[in-house]
Amino acid sequence: MRGWWQELAGLVLPAGCGGCGAARVLLCPGCARALSGAAAGRVRPSPRPAGLPVVYAAAAYEGAVREVVLAHKERGALPLAGPLGAALAAAVSGVAGAGAASAGEELVLVPVPSARRQVRARGHDPARRTALAAAARLRRAGVPARVASVLRQVRPVADQAGLGARERRENLTGALGVRGGCGGLLPATARIVLVDDLITTGATLAEAARALRAASVGAVAGAAVVAAPAGSFVGNRSTTRTEQRSCE
Repeated sequence: MRGWWQELAGLVLPAGCGGCGAARVLLCPGCARALSGAAAGRVRPSPRPAGLPVVYAAAAYEGAVREVVLAHKERGALPLAGPLGAALAAAVSGVAGAGAASAGEELVLVPVPSARRQVRARGHDPARRTALAAAARLRRAGVPARVASVLRQVRPVADQAGLGARERRENLTGALGVRGGCGGLLPATARIVLVDDLITTGATLAEAARALRAASVGAVAGAAVVAAPAGSFVGNRSTTRTEQRSCE
C-alpha cells in the first residue's frame, strides 16, 4: 500500500523536474525553455531513407530534452505528456507552415504505432499520448487539429536498439499498415502529419509514410517529432543545444 500511495503522490506532486531533477516541480524554468519549441526546425537524417517526408523537430535530443523524453516514455512520468505535446505542436506548426494551406484546413496527426508488447510493458502508448496533447494545444491556439491512430504493426519487428540505418530499414520494411475501415478518418481535404517522439535514422517515419501511401488514404504533408539528434538539424544550428547546467 505504501508503494501504491507513493506512485499516486508522484502523479500529483512530482518527485523532481523531469529534465534535471530539481525538487517538487514537473519541469523547472530552464528545462521548460528547452521544450518550448523555440528551437524547432527542419531535420534531415543522413543517409536519408527513401520516402521520408519533410520532418520538423522541436528540439535537439540531448540534455534535459533527452531526460524528459525517456522519463515519459520508459519511466511512466505521464504528466510530462503536456510539455512534450506543446513541443510537438511547435514542430507540427513548422510542417503546417512549410506548404500552402487553405484557411481552416484540418490537421490530422497520425502517431507512429508502438508494438503491443511495448505498450503493455510501459503501461501506455507515449507517441499517441503526446500526439493527443499536441492536438489539444493546437486547438487552443485556434488550429483545427485531431489525432487519428490509423496505423498498426502488421508483422513483428526486432528491437531497433543497436541497429544501423540499413538494418533499421530492412527491419521495418512492410511492417506497418492501415487499420481496416479507418480510411474515413483521413479525408482528402485534411493535411496528414506523421508524429513521433523521436527520429534517429528516419526509417520508422519513412515506413509509416509508405503504409499511408499504399492504402491511398491521403497525402502526407510531413512529419513532426519532439526531438532529433543535434547534428541532423538543417544548417546544424548551435542554438538547438539544450543542455542544462543548473536550475538555481
